[in-house]
Amino acid sequence: MVREEFNNVALRVCFNDARDGLHVWCLKFSANCQIIAQMEHDPALRGVAEEVRDFYDRYPYPRPIASLDKYRRLWQDPQRRRADFHLFWPARPYVENLSILIAGCGTSQAAKHALRWPAAQIIGIDVSGTSVWCTEDLKRKYCLNNLQVYQLPIERVNELEGSFDRIVCTGVLHHLADPDAGLRALRGVLKPDGAMHLMVYAPYGRTGIYMLQEFCRRTSIHATDADIRDVIAALNVLPAGHPLESLLRGAPDFRQDAALADALLHPRDRAYSVPQLFDFLQSGGLTFGRWIKQAPYASHCGVMAQIPQASQMAQLPLAEQYAAVELFRGTMVRHSIVAYGNDSPPAAETVSFAGDAWLGYVPIRMPDTICIQDRQPAGAAAVLINQNHTYTDLFMPIDSTEKLLFDAIDGNCCIGDLIESTLSSSRQKIQLEIARAFFERLWWYDQVVFDASR
Repeated sequence: MVREEFNNVALRVCFNDARDGLHVWCLKFSANCQIIAQMEHDPALRGVAEEVRDFYDRYPYPRPIASLDKYRRLWQDPQRRRADFHLFWPARPYVENLSILIAGCGTSQAAKHALRWPAAQIIGIDVSGTSVWCTEDLKRKYCLNNLQVYQLPIERVNELEGSFDRIVCTGVLHHLADPDAGLRALRGVLKPDGAMHLMVYAPYGRTGIYMLQEFCRRTSIHATDADIRDVIAALNVLPAGHPLESLLRGAPDFRQDAALADALLHPRDRAYSVPQLFDFLQSGGLTFGRWIKQAPYASHCGVMAQIPQASQMAQLPLAEQYAAVELFRGTMVRHSIVAYGNDSPPAAETVSFAGDAWLGYVPIRMPDTICIQDRQPAGAAAVLINQNHTYTDLFMPIDSTEKLLFDAIDGNCCIGDLIESTLSSSRQKIQLEIARAFFERLWWYDQVVFDASR
């Protein structure tokens, strides 16, 4: 039965798009047969793989979507793509012809990246036949000739026989039976100068979820339509103050069947604290680059800079600072990071304001930053807000001098040129220190990325 299910999915996916050709069909068929062979010799692995695959075939997540028109319009902005590129590679000249792997692509993630990067070659893999079918449907609808999709588990990604500039694996590794094996497999297909975008669950903000997961286990609730309807009904009368209550308010799609099943009824789920995440990276042959959004983890941003312990935290190594901030904030539900291979330390990709190299950085505004000039705090000319931040304390007041510098950012001029054209030449040393502190704050608050390739 397992062999028939795998083969039927492979055939359905392949015949859905004959343009893929015989080579692609053979790769899918061969990969699936090898998965089956391994499963047949390892009952434990077979059980886990079948359980997770069956779960996502019945409750595909994210929810399948029919239109990517809005997403396509958003990413037609070349500055948005450029900012995304230099988030991962500050020191690398901008290019668009990347090779990108979406590992655990779900129902639409690979199609979105194919729209985002039309000059790139995108490969999406997922263990779920339903997810592959949904992605293939979007591929046909939007004529995504730069996209290939395979039904393939992450652990066997080497069978693609290729390597990648960027690997995106978000919300997947924490569902594997052996996350370390999955991460090592991805590391094996990362190019020497490649970068990974990883997202895993964080434990403290998911306390309420894990309580309800245990409730479901104790009351024999399973991932069936009837049980999910009953859980939704129960959540409507969840006692006030329950740790899950704030998540229900902040995530309206949580009451949808697929989202609820993914959160509360998934057969495999674990979370990583900051120290555990750093250990996970090290065991997988990777090194930490940066957080996708840095400000929530920074001891000198937002409310963290105002607590009495701020000066003690500033003396800690950065990894220890991040761990302390996670504990103090207490509500992080996920960690999203950039990681690099540890055999090629990303020193060149490290943004630094020591020395004078920063004067040559070209600042690029983050596309979701807004500048508010009404009802400002005392002494502020404006407040900068990255709309992707979920913590309301992460706003950045700027004074009139800093606003001049911010307004001058055009994505082409380096910081040195911005200083020269914006600030007076008198008191040059003071002006340099003002600019240094300002652009470093912009970076930590996720208001800019830098093109340091020049």
